[in-house]
Amino acid sequence: MGELRERMDRDMIVRGLADRTRESYLAAVAGLAKFHRRPPDRLTQREVEAYLVHLTTERKLAWNTRSLIINGLRFFYHTTLGRRQMDFAVPRPKAPAQLPEILSREEVARLLSRPTNRKHRVLLMTAYATGLRVSELVALRVSAIDSDRMTIRVEQGKGRQDRYTLLSPRLLEALRNYWRLTRPEPWLFPSPRAAAPISVSCAQRVYASAKREAGVHKRGGIHALRHAFATHLLEAGTDLHTIQRLLGHRHLSTTMRYFHLAQKTLAERPSPLDLLPPIPS
Repeated sequence: MGELRERMDRDMIVRGLADRTRESYLAAVAGLAKFHRRPPDRLTQREVEAYLVHLTTERKLAWNTRSLIINGLRFFYHTTLGRRQMDFAVPRPKAPAQLPEILSREEVARLLSRPTNRKHRVLLMTAYATGLRVSELVALRVSAIDSDRMTIRVEQGKGRQDRYTLLSPRLLEALRNYWRLTRPEPWLFPSPRAAAPISVSCAQRVYASAKREAGVHKRGGIHALRHAFATHLLEAGTDLHTIQRLLGHRHLSTTMRYFHLAQKTLAERPSPLDLLPPIPS
């Protein structure tokens, strides 16, 4: 699908889709074509639906993965091919209401102390201290560190938005020691094989290894450090609007989920049993 791939990619670039979204959407269409062994522009709606059923019943992909694939196929047929009338009858199930498991401060401390590689240790420290998404973390440049204002500039984060996040004194000290020994440039966490930053998958592997070494068994990848950043800030008394700006959330409702995860807010709510008059035990 060489020509079709180029057309679709141009359509996504014009509309400002992020690089990772473009890659996922292109992979979704390529997977459909591989399944039917025919060009995707020659497939019928029923054939597309058969592929979606296959993803659900045979491959048993997670809801989020299937949702991403459906969005990619919709973009291809609706935008690139202009087939607005083509829709898919396979229902999109609701995402399961599953709250993330939040790392405690003790677990974070154990996890951050495990990597023996300095770059890996500072990478994880930065993830927790700043609350960055992993895609933002690996794309950090040395020039983003502003020690005068004690901020880190996040360039073109999710939604193509720039913002600032915290630079803690403890992280600044770790970054300075790391820079003096390795002199990374221009990327803060460069790849060892090319003039590019380390990959997202590499950062995930670093986190998984540290978590395993620390004996932490809670679910989730490196994004768990972002959840811990927000929840621990809230427990320390930081207001939601500030946390929203630091995380780069467009809507406060997205940040509100951490209100339900914070131990402080849970502990402040008495059980109805504790409000009853004394009863025999």
